[in-house]
Amino acid sequence: MQEVIKEYLEQAKVGRKQVYKNMAVYPLLSDYSLGLEYILLDEALGSGVIEVTEVNDHGAVPNLKVHNKSPKMVLILDGEELVGAKQNRIVNTTILIAANAMVVIPVSCVEQGRWSYNAPRFYSEERIMPSRMRAMKAEQVQNSIRLRGEYQADQSAIWADISERASRRDAKSASMAMARIYEKDLPSLQEYLQNFSLVGYQVGAVFTINGEVVGMDALGRPETFSKVFNKLVQSYALDAIDWIEGNKADEISRDDVANFKKGIFSCKIETRDSVGLGTDCRLESDNLTGFALALDGKVVHMSVFARLAGLQGRSQISRMARYSRRSRNRAH
Repeated sequence: MQEVIKEYLEQAKVGRKQVYKNMAVYPLLSDYSLGLEYILLDEALGSGVIEVTEVNDHGAVPNLKVHNKSPKMVLILDGEELVGAKQNRIVNTTILIAANAMVVIPVSCVEQGRWSYNAPRFYSEERIMPSRMRAMKAEQVQNSIRLRGEYQADQSAIWADISERASRRDAKSASMAMARIYEKDLPSLQEYLQNFSLVGYQVGAVFTINGEVVGMDALGRPETFSKVFNKLVQSYALDAIDWIEGNKADEISRDDVANFKKGIFSCKIETRDSVGLGTDCRLESDNLTGFALALDGKVVHMSVFARLAGLQGRSQISRMARYSRRSRNRAH
């Protein structure tokens, strides 16, 4: 699997950066060919060919049931939010659902104060969990897989992170929903969206905030990436809005981004069967954490983040946690 990931990364070239305020986006350009026919979660939900429900009438916080009624596979991305049923959830890892299949998927709650139906099924508001939360969750899922063989996150830590961010952003709600943070910052998110655009052959992007690389998301073909581009930009922009330290976007160079990409080559890779189709690859080094989903020797989706917490024996106070404390202390 090391060679599969290496081949993918070597083909992805770093394009010209786009900048708005304290955030920069470096396109990843490639003619990588992923010969798979699938549709994305939003498309599947919108056309009614996929049904996402609680696992039973009582429900279970860390699991949901997905029924794909389509003759095509459905790709669900890590961090995508499912809205409705007993409480809103986010998906714990990227999952490719087989055609005409039913699968129980691992999720985390992002609405602590509700456990009652407001809709029988889940739907999409086209949101992905903020990138810093996704990075934190990626480490938690890695540890859970290693210890218990389960794709589970630390639910208490996720609730705490949402609560702290909601307090900083003046975005508290009765059910302490992550959705309220998006709604509160929507005008600012629209500003960021208007200043970033897709380019030809773009399969992914490296995102920087305040002159530091924070993460990378890349998919197996440009058509797929183009459909989730806005969702991903908003995911990272939420952290940029929450972590403003002047306009430092110009302090990083293309070489820094290339070095981040090269750093993925040195990651330790652990593989196992995915929740759905394909192979789940967990990536880890002293500085990076992330994952990739591969099928038939090709990368379907890859996410890599600057590591939030040190390895065992190192300080557990992360750079990103420090910026959270700084944010609490600044004026809103």
